[in-house]
Amino acid sequence: MSRDLLVLAPLRIEAFALRRGLPASAVLRTGMGRARSERAAAWLIGSHRGAFAVAGVCGALDPRLVPGDLVVASELRGAGAPLVLESAKALARALEARGFAVHIGPIHSTDHLAPRREQAELAAQGAMAVDMESAWLARLAASAPFAVLRVVSDGPGHSLFSPRIVPNGIRALRRLAAAAPALADWATHTHHPLEAHR
Repeated sequence: MSRDLLVLAPLRIEAFALRRGLPASAVLRTGMGRARSERAAAWLIGSHRGAFAVAGVCGALDPRLVPGDLVVASELRGAGAPLVLESAKALARALEARGFAVHIGPIHSTDHLAPRREQAELAAQGAMAVDMESAWLARLAASAPFAVLRVVSDGPGHSLFSPRIVPNGIRALRRLAAAAPALADWATHTHHPLEAHR
């Protein structure tokens, strides 16, 4: 386990799932939504010298995704200019090495639960999934390695308001717990940009 990894979990239940696969000290609950994410990012800047990862559940925008699918963000949208994450391929390789199938693509963060029409618009713009925190927590990417792993809990054909959301959510959280050690693998083989010149 890399001592330099801090995994940011917006929801309490996400943090609980992640702590099944990682030491409790490596997981920090940051809170749901834009405001809490912005506060957490501001507080964390300069307080941690290692890698950051955001991990939790998400809503699918791509109709090919089903509950339990893993999505690694190649780009974060929703908080100003899109942010390309160079970590995507390395994190995907770490997950694949542990036997997981991975989808890599843009994740769009919103400050509200996106209605169906908005989801369709975001999907038409190429976003693969939607969440409510990652783009604002990504302020930390300016000074440290940063990655985003989300697991699909709902989406096209799997409504958030369907009776199936409970078993779908449980499936997503179990997959999140199982995938958590791959975040440590990624962090172990990731170096801070400044370290390359030391």
